[in-house]
Amino acid sequence: MYTLLSGLYQHLTRKEEYYVLIIGLDNAGKTTLLERIKSIFLGVAGLTPEKIAPTVGLNIGRVDINSSRINFWDLGGQRDLQSIWERYYTECHGIVFVVDSTDSKRLEECKDTFEKMITNEEVEGVPILMLANKQDIDGALRVEEIKEVFNKIAVKLGARDSRVLPVSALKGEGVRDAVDWLVLRLHRNRNHRPPIYR
Repeated sequence: MYTLLSGLYQHLTRKEEYYVLIIGLDNAGKTTLLERIKSIFLGVAGLTPEKIAPTVGLNIGRVDINSSRINFWDLGGQRDLQSIWERYYTECHGIVFVVDSTDSKRLEECKDTFEKMITNEEVEGVPILMLANKQDIDGALRVEEIKEVFNKIAVKLGARDSRVLPVSALKGEGVRDAVDWLVLRLHRNRNHRPPIYR
């Protein structure tokens, strides 16, 4: 009887776990975004920008949203580190691609990096959220301007869910809406990429 009740309890209290990559060029604000997500959804203060160093390897953040646990993997964006991204593609349920809206000089490099990622067959069908970060800074490119550059390769996204949203990871503007959009898409995509139950 205990085993039956224990099994029922475990079934009723289990959580769906999803893994989301946060990638993009170096200095785009990926770790600042992760820290802001943790502060919004966990209610704890994240690292201040002065304490955030360039990511070498991986930073992890876990947040519970409704009955799901979202595990964010923030990967380093330096050119030498981009080759490790592919190792995470098979396990991810979603991808957040962060663009530095203030760095127009690297926008083509950013587009090429994005194109390389979306054409990898391991991420086929995975929802992709592009965040135009640093919108709080004067002179930042608007979402429409960034879309114009990326429209040339948009057809390669295929039928997957994708969106471009403006955010300021530093100030937290737009971050909750972005995560809410992503979580909804993770749930909708569970037939293609089933969650892990724990």
